Amino acid sequence: MKFVVKKTGNEQFRFNMVASNGQVVATSETYTRKASALETIASIQKNAGSATLDDETA
Repeated sequence: MKFVVKKTGNEQFRFNMVASNGQVVATSETYTRKASALETIASIQKNAGSATLDDETA
């Protein structure tokens, strides 16, 4: 997995989480500041391993 930060057409930022096969598995909201996007990536990298699953399909 890797994160790919991109600049949008309206000068904002977003990132994609990309699997090793090149498929995008998640796309972020847009951020007005690149630093905010990078802070969110850092938070995901730090905290996602302990995320729980809430299956609301049942």
